[in-house]
Amino acid sequence: MILESIIIIIYTIALLIIFAYSLSQLNLLFNYLRAQRKKDDTPKFNFSDPEQIPLVTIQLPVYNELYVMERLLDNIALLTYPKDKLEIQVLDDSTDESLATTAAHIERLRQSGLDIYHVTRTDRSGFKAGALKEGLKIAKGEYIAIFDADFLPEPNWLQRTVPYFRDRNIGVVQTRWSHINRNYSLLTKVQAFALDAHFTLEQVGRNSQGHFINFNGTAGIWRKQCILDAGNWEGDTLTEDLDLSYRAQLKNWKFKYLEDVQTPAELPVVISAARSQQFRWNKGGAENFQKMLKKVVRSKHITAKTKAHGILHLLNSTMFLNVLIVGLLSIPMLYIKNEYAHLKPYFYVMSFFVLSTVIFFICYWYMFKNIYGGGLKQFIKYIGMFFTFFSIAMGFSLHNSIAVIEGHLGKRSEFVRTPKFNINTLKDSWKGNKYLKKNISLNVIFEGLLMLYFGFGMYLAFVVGDQGGDFGLFPFHLMLFLGFGFVFFKSLTSKA
Repeated sequence: MILESIIIIIYTIALLIIFAYSLSQLNLLFNYLRAQRKKDDTPKFNFSDPEQIPLVTIQLPVYNELYVMERLLDNIALLTYPKDKLEIQVLDDSTDESLATTAAHIERLRQSGLDIYHVTRTDRSGFKAGALKEGLKIAKGEYIAIFDADFLPEPNWLQRTVPYFRDRNIGVVQTRWSHINRNYSLLTKVQAFALDAHFTLEQVGRNSQGHFINFNGTAGIWRKQCILDAGNWEGDTLTEDLDLSYRAQLKNWKFKYLEDVQTPAELPVVISAARSQQFRWNKGGAENFQKMLKKVVRSKHITAKTKAHGILHLLNSTMFLNVLIVGLLSIPMLYIKNEYAHLKPYFYVMSFFVLSTVIFFICYWYMFKNIYGGGLKQFIKYIGMFFTFFSIAMGFSLHNSIAVIEGHLGKRSEFVRTPKFNINTLKDSWKGNKYLKKNISLNVIFEGLLMLYFGFGMYLAFVVGDQGGDFGLFPFHLMLFLGFGFVFFKSLTSKA
């Protein structure tokens, strides 16, 4: 019974952590709904007065972006901000032929009157954080806007963001990501679904109540003084944006999130690219939990509620590890449930935790309705999308759990940027992209084995116990089977 007791304890702890996280999401939903009724009275610069228009530096950190550099530079050139108040830095760490073609393109833009510079380094120390820090040394602007290579801000983007810095306590203005290729495939739809939840429910829910949010690495703008006051960019985690965000807010800087300002971007269309992005984000989240936990807990000027939300925010990626633990142990728990009759009261109590899924379902529905509209037809569509998203998210749980464990253990790894494709429609092809990985990770094999493992769990529903089976966990095992199956087969077939 010792082994069974250990399994029960670990299983219960993982369920409790997931439940606590779901309650935090429910609280964010209440915050979000309240924020919708609240009028924004933030003071703003009056841009009809030229004296109030500040100098802005745009930083474009890039590394081997052959397929999207022309699109990026041409789009940035369309910004309607006064040219005498705008500086553009292309922070280019590239090592391939894109370095030369980018230099030529920048020279053409300079001849058109744009104040744009090609900033290169001899090494990639600090990766993206290092490039941003290097550019900051020579940046002329009081405010620093940052765009990754696949982002396409609207021409009036600066006019809609910079005015909020009239409030001298605001250190960052972050905008919402939108997706130019949302409907390209099931993979892009699932990614868009997850990001939409973050950029509506979570960012608004936290920001509206003064809880910590994060600059999302791109499509936002910093006050230069805030960056320097918070200790400047550091490259000791894979999510330098989350790191600097927390250091700035711990220094009492306020962040302003603009849900209504959307910045279009491209989602990864190949699962290997999505994997590299997920690995970096989730490992970086765990690294920042280790780096920031004590600072958040010990902070004197933030409330207990803000601390709780901050801790759960930093633990966000660790939810994948808890989901994987619950999934792996659910099959032994099926045996335990049917072997030890005296534990029935425990399992009755544990069934309460299905409420976590119900809470997520309700929270994400408001996000979905906000984007697509309500009504019965949209609700039916949402049901399918929600369970598809949950299944595929669970299918990524092994991959992301490895990233999380590495982050918590302090294992260092290189910043692997997400390859871009310049994919907008179904007619566009990613085949032959030179930046894609050609090898298949060993993790894919384990994902295939987990697909079979949860297929076995579905079979057990028909044969365990003496009452003709136990189907309580069948839906959960079905979602895990489909999720790992999707990730496994996509990883095998989606090769350039």
